[in-house]
Amino acid sequence: MGTAEAAPPAATASFTPPVVASISRLGGEGAYDVLARARRLEAQGRSVIHLEIGEPDFPTPPHILEAGIRALRDGYTHYATTQGMPELREAIAAAVTASHGVAVQPEEVVVTPGAKPVAFYALTALVEPGTEVVLSDPAYPIYGSLVRYLGATPRPVHLREDQDFRMDIAELEAAINPRTRLVILNSPQNPTGGMLTADDVARLARALASSNAMVLSDEIYRRIIFDAEHHSIFSAPGMKERTILMDGFSKCYAMTGWRLGYGVMPPALARAANALLTNTVSCTATFTQIAGVAALTGDQQPVAAMVAEFRRRRDLCVERLNQIPGIRCRTPRGAFYLFPNVSGTGLSSQRFADDLLAQAGVAVLSGAAFGPGGEGYIRISAANSLENLATALDRIAAFVAGLRR
Repeated sequence: MGTAEAAPPAATASFTPPVVASISRLGGEGAYDVLARARRLEAQGRSVIHLEIGEPDFPTPPHILEAGIRALRDGYTHYATTQGMPELREAIAAAVTASHGVAVQPEEVVVTPGAKPVAFYALTALVEPGTEVVLSDPAYPIYGSLVRYLGATPRPVHLREDQDFRMDIAELEAAINPRTRLVILNSPQNPTGGMLTADDVARLARALASSNAMVLSDEIYRRIIFDAEHHSIFSAPGMKERTILMDGFSKCYAMTGWRLGYGVMPPALARAANALLTNTVSCTATFTQIAGVAALTGDQQPVAAMVAEFRRRRDLCVERLNQIPGIRCRTPRGAFYLFPNVSGTGLSSQRFADDLLAQAGVAVLSGAAFGPGGEGYIRISAANSLENLATALDRIAAFVAGLRR
């Protein structure tokens, strides 16, 4: 006779994984939460216009796409060197040298799966409990999330509507102290579209010269500019050695899903980032790196065409938003976001965004998701067609009119 099988052990009544407390300090991106709610409404048959996601709605340009496909067929399906393939680092170094007027060497370039890891690695290498990081408010929420996760303290500098959401350099100077380890700049800025001027950059460079702080310059929207010129702290005299330049391919080349970014940084930090890459993701996918070479060295007309279309969309949105009682909207200089002030409607940012989605089928983000300084505003992404934007603006106008009845 066969022996009876042993009964499986009884399920544990209750077990909570011992997750360390620092994980609770990590925040998220509200865009994905709003997207999930919008998708649920669509599943119920509702019409929703998506203005929440910061992703170009354009296809990856054909020559870049073909380079990636050809790379897969040619066998670029294996590990790459951790810091990035030499041909891509050389192309990045040449491109940044040309755009910023500062000589960059390939060994100063670190290739990453998306641009976010550059911020994570830089912060991990530079900040610790007891140190401070100066950043804007409102700001891309991942900055503050990472600062708090690492036990450091964020020191916000407020962006003001009456200054076109430029960073107030006097306030920034006052925020820098002996505990300041890093200053985070983002120009053009998410969520406001504000930009630093040449004078801002020069003043900031002078202020930093007498400090021990480094700069993380997030320039992911650098090529999406309308009525201004881009000025980078990386180009200021003496600042290359104190700056981590963060950029990538997601926005200007419509390559969000390819996950390809890079940092340009002093060699000592490049070595630290390389060690962190080795211990986290090993390397960035090889075929995407080949596509990145094609992006940088190939036809740039698709970028210009995309920026021109974003300009048309921006102009439509600014004009129409400023016609709605209770809403006013500055003209953003760069990126593809609008940051209208909705405080005149009497609703909080979150209530406005929630009710607009539920009642009018337009998905936007609460400005408060980008920090306390965003209260009273919403963020609109112009990554949708002119036709859909016009319909969304009609819906917003009708929604606000309904509030006044």
